[in-house]
Amino acid sequence: MILGVTGHYAAGKDTVGDILKEERFNQISLSDFIREEAKKRKIKDTRENLINLGNEMRKKSGNGILARLALQKIEWDKNYIITSIRNPVEVEVLRTKQNFALINVTAAQKTRWARMQARKTKENRNDEINTLEDFKRLEEQEATSTDPSKQQVAIVMSMADILITNDGTCEELKKKILKILKEWKRKFGDERPKWDDYFLNLALEVGKRATCDRGKSGCVIVKDKRIISTGYVGAPVGLPHCDEVGHLMHTVQNPDGTTSQHCIRTSHAEANAIVQAARHGVAVLGSTLYCKMEPCRVCAQMIVNAGIKKVVCQKKYHGAALTREIFKQAGVGLEVSQLELEKYSKM
Repeated sequence: MILGVTGHYAAGKDTVGDILKEERFNQISLSDFIREEAKKRKIKDTRENLINLGNEMRKKSGNGILARLALQKIEWDKNYIITSIRNPVEVEVLRTKQNFALINVTAAQKTRWARMQARKTKENRNDEINTLEDFKRLEEQEATSTDPSKQQVAIVMSMADILITNDGTCEELKKKILKILKEWKRKFGDERPKWDDYFLNLALEVGKRATCDRGKSGCVIVKDKRIISTGYVGAPVGLPHCDEVGHLMHTVQNPDGTTSQHCIRTSHAEANAIVQAARHGVAVLGSTLYCKMEPCRVCAQMIVNAGIKKVVCQKKYHGAALTREIFKQAGVGLEVSQLELEKYSKM
């Protein structure tokens, strides 16, 4: 479950996040990515500096950059609350995830100004909002910019699926959140996943058996909506695993002139799944293969020769350029559910 939160200054967005954290939601704030960048550049984290830096990041890397960074942190089997959503493209990126809903938290301006004053005194925050006029000016600036790379909170708020008015106490807000959460679970929580999502999640679960901690990849081969073979990263039968004796690293010179490092102690999940099927006399011709990331070149060649017709994976793989070309030439379908690159040590 992924819930996003937006709203004006001091409407109660962080409080909503705190309440959902009590309900075992993991919080991700898009503002934290801006603060990390400010820290790298040694920029003082005032509100205005962070706004300007966020605008710069969107202009340079695309208006959905903060949301894409958030998606890279998301694990498929956990619930999340994402705060500090201030650009419409961020909402569009987050909506690519199944069961995402956006909450707009509102409150009267007079109430929000009083909260901001109390919060500033309590937390000794670094910002320039010292008067009600400053408050109104920056809020208007944040809400109504016509620059697509800047904050456009008014548009984001209009995209919300759920509206919460927070003019009362924290306890009243909590009751509203829990009621909405219950309704949201009833609406989405029991929804059956699509077949590709179902089998991909099973492949990720299989990957937990992997004995090389660099990838933790798993694979499921499916035919006629029935699992016919599984595999995960591990050493050949009877040989020591990485978890026992460490990695066996090998540097590869790639066709484009770059070099990459690979652990060659193990067989990949895709290869192991195909071999397991062959060992037990199970035909994989015409099947679909589900895996964590795009297969390597060698596994891609095995997939083609095995007659597998389609590959569905969660993320991109840094060495998959040849794989994509092989699949294209062989007519093997390739679908990547997330456009993030899988990252691990010693790539």
